[in-house]
Amino acid sequence: MTKSALQIARAAYEPKVPKTLKGVVKIEEGKPTESVSDQEAVKKLFPNTYGMPVIQFVEGTERKQYLPINVGVILSGGQAPGGHNVIAGLFDGIKDMNPESRLFGFILGPGGLIDHKYMELTEDIIDEYRNTGGFDIIGSGRTKLETKEQFDKGLEILKKLGITALVIIGGDDSNTNACVLAEYYAQISAGVQVIGCPKTIDGDLKNDWIETSFGFDTACKVYSEVIGNIQRDCNSARKYWHFIKLMGRSASHIALECALQVQPNVCIVSEEVEAKNQSLDDIIQYIAGVVAKRAENGNNFGTVLIPEGLIEFVPAMKRLITELNDFLAEHEDDFKAIKKSAQRDYIIRKISRENADLYASLPEAVARQLTLDRDPHGNVQVSLIETEKLLAEMVGNRLAEMKAEGKYAGSFATQVHFFGYEGRCAAPSNYDADYCYSLGFTAAGLIGAGKTGYMSSVRNTTAPAAEWIAGGVPITMMMNMERRHGELKPVIQKALVKLNGGPFRVFAGQRDQWAVNTDYVYPGPIQYFGPTEVCDQPTKTLQIEQEARLQK
Repeated sequence: MTKSALQIARAAYEPKVPKTLKGVVKIEEGKPTESVSDQEAVKKLFPNTYGMPVIQFVEGTERKQYLPINVGVILSGGQAPGGHNVIAGLFDGIKDMNPESRLFGFILGPGGLIDHKYMELTEDIIDEYRNTGGFDIIGSGRTKLETKEQFDKGLEILKKLGITALVIIGGDDSNTNACVLAEYYAQISAGVQVIGCPKTIDGDLKNDWIETSFGFDTACKVYSEVIGNIQRDCNSARKYWHFIKLMGRSASHIALECALQVQPNVCIVSEEVEAKNQSLDDIIQYIAGVVAKRAENGNNFGTVLIPEGLIEFVPAMKRLITELNDFLAEHEDDFKAIKKSAQRDYIIRKISRENADLYASLPEAVARQLTLDRDPHGNVQVSLIETEKLLAEMVGNRLAEMKAEGKYAGSFATQVHFFGYEGRCAAPSNYDADYCYSLGFTAAGLIGAGKTGYMSSVRNTTAPAAEWIAGGVPITMMMNMERRHGELKPVIQKALVKLNGGPFRVFAGQRDQWAVNTDYVYPGPIQYFGPTEVCDQPTKTLQIEQEARLQK
């Protein structure tokens, strides 16, 4: 394998870890816990793993003797920078407890467990992937572990390989599945522990005990670098408005973090749109107003950041999508029999007047996406809607109206972008390299302590790594009941952007100034070597949230 100069240099990097993970470690247990809501319902579903205490690792005095163990690991869901270091930390952690311990990786995600596809991860293999991006060491997949048949099929290979602990590295859904699996194996006394690790670049898996999901730091730095480059070009050519869509279907953490880093002219936050019951027209009018104001100062250029899931948060659009889902499911054959050129008029005639008016106002391409791109369940795949093009076109139309009314005299040309996969597999920042390695090593410690149904937790990460606090949190503690496919299901509660939270308040306090002025910041590429203030800084979001915690 040919390696770049950076890969070779990064292979020698030794992640910084909490001092409590070095040497002799013991655990301190807190008080019994309960779920964030729906306590009785969650407790009933998880009688064996509910109410367990939060765990913290502290320095000990007497080293425990561990028998060798076999551990399995799964990468689940979308990729996030630092996954390889979680596996490296897990490998080093179980080897530290007993050099005879072995680690097995299941190929292409949870499906590898069910299909019995695996490989042993040896030191030579692990060393090839330390501090690298991607999930290619064993691959990932989106198979859901949720049925008894799957659990039993997985147990067959776990028993065959002598695996007594399984680590699932994933997001909120994957860790929900890990919790269900832990409960089932505890219920049948399978002798298999299940531990989760918090992963998602979207940043929506976090709470008081999970400060951030891994990969968020690196992905936001990657996106912010490219947005900064665009802003530098934007301020150089001075003739384009750039509409930039960013990952984040369920929450706007990425867009907000990038806004804090680069100071764009506009950043839409989906949660605010929903809370204020804003219409698509409200958003268009706001952006057009910023464009017009900058044009008065001779600045016919700017940047607009848009969360991927914005459309789902616009209440009127959500109502339209819901009606379209139901209507197309019921009239699918009739709809397909109509000529494509007549399909739009057909929809407008058949749905409610309010939704028909909104549908008629949409650009042709977006209207077609709403009716044609449906998933196997009959739902519109809103993630495929080119929201950046939708807003750019509709803002252009509004500005043309304003020009005709004498309210706008500038010029408006657009460029559109979508940054998503570019950030998923980047080489992890020093923060993510350190954080992920610590998460993996902590997972090994939880296994050594005999725990199951826990998520690996590393906190206080705005402090130097030596002062980080490692431990474990019961996954049931993060659960609530939500309606999924018509049924109430236990799931980890998603963390959306809090409009009363520090990061949004900081943004909201400055956005009016950023809108009119050209206050762009150009973060540049991720730095791995140099002063700690350049190389080891966590996200703005985490720094602001940590300051708020310390002030409590």
